[in-house]
Amino acid sequence: MQPTRTRGTVRRESHTGSAGRRAQRRAHDHTAARQRKFVLLAGAAIVLVLAAFVVLRIVSTSNSNAAASGPAPDSLVQAVTNVPAATLAQVGRGTATELPTPVRADVERGPSGLPLITYIGAEYCPFCAGERWPLIVALSRFGTFDNLQLSHSASDDVYPNTPTFSFVGSTYTSPYLEFSPVELQSNVRSGNSYQQLQTPTSDQTNLLRTYDAPPYVPASAAGSIPFIDLAGQYMVSGASYDVGTLRGMTQDPIAAALADPNSPQAQAILGSANVLTAAICSATGNAPANVCSDPVVTSLQAALAATSVPGKS
Repeated sequence: MQPTRTRGTVRRESHTGSAGRRAQRRAHDHTAARQRKFVLLAGAAIVLVLAAFVVLRIVSTSNSNAAASGPAPDSLVQAVTNVPAATLAQVGRGTATELPTPVRADVERGPSGLPLITYIGAEYCPFCAGERWPLIVALSRFGTFDNLQLSHSASDDVYPNTPTFSFVGSTYTSPYLEFSPVELQSNVRSGNSYQQLQTPTSDQTNLLRTYDAPPYVPASAAGSIPFIDLAGQYMVSGASYDVGTLRGMTQDPIAAALADPNSPQAQAILGSANVLTAAICSATGNAPANVCSDPVVTSLQAALAATSVPGKS
């Protein structure tokens, strides 16, 4: 007799046998069917459990990679606002891709008479998120921040959840300059836009309309954020480096990377901070000397001074 294969099993058939054996075979087949059904149900249950486990792992990983919000811890603020001068000098320009655009108008001054740095951005904006890092590093060479907040860019924009800080509720103190930031909108959706946070003053709006427009930027980019007016001497529109460098990170690992001048994050953030520092020194009359006389800063100042004001010969 030849064996017949069914679903991976081998069954031998007999041409003879009693009614009892036929009944026994039917009972055996019924039991086997029930066993197969049980195995299939158990297998399906295992698959569902495994799928749920995978989903939980994905959600957990996603949550663990999400940038934090709330008050910035002192340890984090210290790491970002006290980058050693030697580390900054070793980075130089790093991988900063854009230099501030020269304006060279009269020095813009704040209420106290000190040179005024104006920042206009929004929490949802990934390029603003990226630019706050070097701006905080640079401004910390001239003064001190208090009450910086953790934040991140919108989750549904390019470079989603880019880790950063927010200037909402923060204060800045310096004997050399003033800092006036405004965050236009949050990173929380409200209809087709984001929740309103702060309203720019008429002076801030005037700066944006005057310098974040042709000939300083292409007409297609007019009004772009982030916008930084460096006391009427230089302006920045957009991020100074590739914000993708921060992809998939949170604030603490980025701050830790700043201690290594060869890390991609230090090359991008500290390089851009050095460029901003050089532009700020042009507005403060090269004060303080220990910052503005640094060879890297003076070299970048020379590079900035060699560029011409757009629209002027």
